[in-house]
Amino acid sequence: MTLAERIDRLDAYRQIRELAARYGRDLDARDMDGLLDLYVPEVRDTLREALVLPLRRVHITVLHVGTHVIDFQDADNATGSVYCHGEIQNTEENWISQAIHYGDRYARRDGRWYFARARRHELFYGADHGVAPNGLPLADWPTHDTGTGTVPMRWESWQEFWGR
Repeated sequence: MTLAERIDRLDAYRQIRELAARYGRDLDARDMDGLLDLYVPEVRDTLREALVLPLRRVHITVLHVGTHVIDFQDADNATGSVYCHGEIQNTEENWISQAIHYGDRYARRDGRWYFARARRHELFYGADHGVAPNGLPLADWPTHDTGTGTVPMRWESWQEFWGR
């Protein structure tokens, strides 16, 4: 590879890893416009409803993106394997933990990398928490380390998603 090709590949790795991180942040914030902007334009319309319905079944999500392996097919197409740990409020009183694997396809358009299709969401496991954080007093960090926090409820996109 030439130096220019190596630099391009490094930038591609950076952009693709950023996709996975932004996906977690935008999904947690219920920022649907930001989330859909991570995808190639031709899948955005059909993906909006496919994402909204499952997100309405859960409340708070906290996705922690971890291991991310990227394999390039050519200069403008790649696949990826992303590990994620999710803390999910799946009912009003219950929280679960999930170990998730995302199987991804990426495409570069006009110099920018996108998800090329809906992510393949697979579970290693999903398990109930021992103690749900619902109903705890405010954490008021740094005074108290445990309790109810302020995010994602204070994020504008979260409030818009839930009509508040």
